Amino acid sequence: MSHDNVPRSDLVALDKRHVWHPYTSMGRYRDQTDPLVVVRAAGSRLWDADGKSYLDGNSSWWVAVLGHGHPRLVSALTEQARSLAHVSLAGTTHEPAVRLAEELVRVAPAGLEHVFYSDDGSTAVEAALKMALGVWRNEGQPERRRIVALEGAFHGDTLGAASLGGLEVFHRGWSGGVVECVHAPVPDGEVHGGVRGEDERDGRSDARSEGYRRAFDAMHELVDAGAASIAAVIVEPLLQGAAGMRTYPARYLTELAAHCRAHGILVIADEVFTGYGRTGTMWACEQAQLTPDILCLAKGLSGGMLPMAATLANERVFGAFLGEPERAFWHGHSFTGNPLGARVAREVLAIYRDERIVEQAQPKMRRIRQAFKAMGAIPGVLRWRALGMMGCVELASAGGYLGRGGWRVYDEARARGAYLRPLGDTVYVAPPLNIADDELDELLAIVAASLRAAL
Repeated sequence: MSHDNVPRSDLVALDKRHVWHPYTSMGRYRDQTDPLVVVRAAGSRLWDADGKSYLDGNSSWWVAVLGHGHPRLVSALTEQARSLAHVSLAGTTHEPAVRLAEELVRVAPAGLEHVFYSDDGSTAVEAALKMALGVWRNEGQPERRRIVALEGAFHGDTLGAASLGGLEVFHRGWSGGVVECVHAPVPDGEVHGGVRGEDERDGRSDARSEGYRRAFDAMHELVDAGAASIAAVIVEPLLQGAAGMRTYPARYLTELAAHCRAHGILVIADEVFTGYGRTGTMWACEQAQLTPDILCLAKGLSGGMLPMAATLANERVFGAFLGEPERAFWHGHSFTGNPLGARVAREVLAIYRDERIVEQAQPKMRRIRQAFKAMGAIPGVLRWRALGMMGCVELASAGGYLGRGGWRVYDEARARGAYLRPLGDTVYVAPPLNIADDELDELLAIVAASLRAAL
């Protein structure tokens, strides 16, 4: 029975009749899937309608960076709801939005002084795109409208963000719909993991180094040839989530940013997934000594409690919209700067400071790396990767995102008490940063056992 006394079977039947699920083949879902019916969550665990608990191996799509139901976040939300749940931020202001902006600027990469609020990662990227294009329009160079993204990029699902996508399965029919985008190659090979049978002493072989150089050269050529028409480059720093948790070296990002700046091209860092310590530092940008012109935040921003996003900009970007009214940034959302989300997001930052979340997670990151390196030796695993609080294995299959191998591992893990969300034939974990050590060890053991059983 579910918590409100609706039989589980009835709830599933209603779900399959009416709910259109995200990133789901609905025909297969209706015919074959017996979904988890989650009724409660606390810490790193979910409970289903039958009372069974599951370790949340992906932080519920990467948002629950502090786990579920952190008492300080619940208290902040409850307290704020009593005084002010929502008011428009157009022509008004309120303390949660103001204080959050101040605190985000304080912890963000240097030079990002202005905060624009929105709802989720896609809308944070949409705002960034419109800012970048608006800068050049207001500076008298409207022909600079092209955006450079990386191969395998994923920046969201709204039409502008989808236009940047480098994953054909996600963006079939949408690419080029709003924004003209060109894709720069990402270096081949894995710098935060290994391929079975290759030398892993320094994270790369000579062949990989050659692949890096080809990618660097191709990137330079693309930027040099199109500089007069390029408005901005957008990157997921170091870790491309939807591409299969693909990693690339910090030096590539450093060189890409420097080359773009030489041509005056704006740099947008999409830290929707990589921010809030996921890669081992508060911002993945830090590892490449990159200070972007625009930074996109969501997911961990509110600790998974509420839809909340922010786009941070430097003085050059903000200043381009000052002056006559027609220069203004005519963009917004009904829930821009929502007081509930802003107050919770402030508490997230306070918890990160008080509980030293990123520092305390460092030993957990080492455990994840060691565990996935060992999983790389399991027959049927092609390669492994680990970066910060993310670890993954890529199965030896040609199925890619639509592959079913990862879902066999999902079934095995579910039976053992862990909820995973494979990216086709890539099986990964991205647990809360504050997951208890014994629960992390349990999760990693379940993944290893599930791989062996499925493969």
